[in-house]
Amino acid sequence: MSVTTSLFGKTADGRDVTCYTIQNEKGASVSILNLGGTVQSLKVPAADGSLVDVALGYDTVADYEKNTCYFGALIGRFGNRIGDSRFTLNGKEYTLFPNDKNNNHLHGGKEGFDKKLWQVEQEGEDTLKLTYLSPDMEEGYPGNLSVTVTYRLSENNELIIDYQATCDQDTVLNLTNHTYFNLSGEGTGSVEDEEVMICADAYTAVDPYGLTIEKIVPVDDTPFDFRQMKTIGQDIGADDEQLQFVGGYDHNYVLNPRQTMKRAAVVRSEKTGIVMEVLTTQPGMQLYTGNFITPQDGKNGHQYDKRSGFCMETQHFPNGMACPSFPSPVLKAGETYHEITVYSFQ
Repeated sequence: MSVTTSLFGKTADGRDVTCYTIQNEKGASVSILNLGGTVQSLKVPAADGSLVDVALGYDTVADYEKNTCYFGALIGRFGNRIGDSRFTLNGKEYTLFPNDKNNNHLHGGKEGFDKKLWQVEQEGEDTLKLTYLSPDMEEGYPGNLSVTVTYRLSENNELIIDYQATCDQDTVLNLTNHTYFNLSGEGTGSVEDEEVMICADAYTAVDPYGLTIEKIVPVDDTPFDFRQMKTIGQDIGADDEQLQFVGGYDHNYVLNPRQTMKRAAVVRSEKTGIVMEVLTTQPGMQLYTGNFITPQDGKNGHQYDKRSGFCMETQHFPNGMACPSFPSPVLKAGETYHEITVYSFQ
């Protein structure tokens, strides 16, 4: 195992962006930027032994700074949408920045964790520890929030993401990672032919603007049933209102069983033979099929377009403050938020 560092570039205001690369003995590697805690590259062995970069990204800091897709970034303080950019906590209403359709708040607001420069420390030969202090009322959220995210790459080709946070006031929190995967290789086109299995009997519905509503829907006899392996594209064009609202899959799955660490999903590319298993302590997982990726230049001279990648964002349920029956996203003062997600490659 080894960790190497290099200057990736500079922000528009002149700050250094550093790239940290962890590589294991099998040649697999992950490259993390201190900008947004971003997974810039994730190379894993294909069936033929070649290394394939399965994460979408960019080659320059400027591209990440103007990025509206959140490629590879850490998301916070609150992943996904909060309705009408407001929530009530302990009887007080907090107003957030509306940066999405229908006055909704998305992925932490105008300048979420994806735009921050994180402090990075190397821990051993296989782990990076990223820290960020989000001050009270940043983006409208209460409390001074101390966040630690560790990335570890194992010799078994597992990318392990460990999220921990504490706050000096009651607040709301939903941390996730927004890596777009393409197991055939980033820049190879649509992921619609990749096979997916999701360990969930239900999903949470959305309104016409993609906002999660307090409605849990069984997947039985719907295009959302991934309990047996099927391609992403098999039912993505079905005549289903939920799919039409967001142009494909962009929905939170209610993971089962609700144990501490559970298998959430399995994905396979027939082209490369790469299999990815997702395990998590989180109660939900957002399947997003890149419906809103617009034609653009990605890294390595590749072109990205609609459905060039998919996300499996493990999470607390979106818009949870407005949906009392959902698992609570409240982090009490002095308590520790702690969630783990593993992306395992075979």
